[in-house]
Amino acid sequence: MKFLGNIIWLLFGGFITAIEYFLASLVLMITIVGIPFGIQTMKLGLLALWPFGSEVRETETAGGCLSTLMNVIWILFGGIWIALTHLAFGILFAITIIGIPFARQHFKLAGLALTPFGKVII
Repeated sequence: MKFLGNIIWLLFGGFITAIEYFLASLVLMITIVGIPFGIQTMKLGLLALWPFGSEVRETETAGGCLSTLMNVIWILFGGIWIALTHLAFGILFAITIIGIPFARQHFKLAGLALTPFGKVII
């Protein structure tokens, strides 16, 4: 069932979303300062590519000073808008029963988009 969900996800926007995240990641990695943010955007792209069956977990250092500082910078410079976009799509998908599994994936992406530092995708 996860495989079918991922195929439907890819066909109806997941592939395009992942490509956008990968392109944004490449743009961010042009500068040395942008490399950590590019890595986090790459993480979002990987989750957007194959979300069903993937889990987002916190690392042991998730509550550390560096992760917290980087998450605050991330939120201030665009992370909030990415998270709100996925939240809005999640709410739209949750309106119908058929869309609920896809809404859950958007909510998962919204959580990762809000604070990506200190998290891994399994």
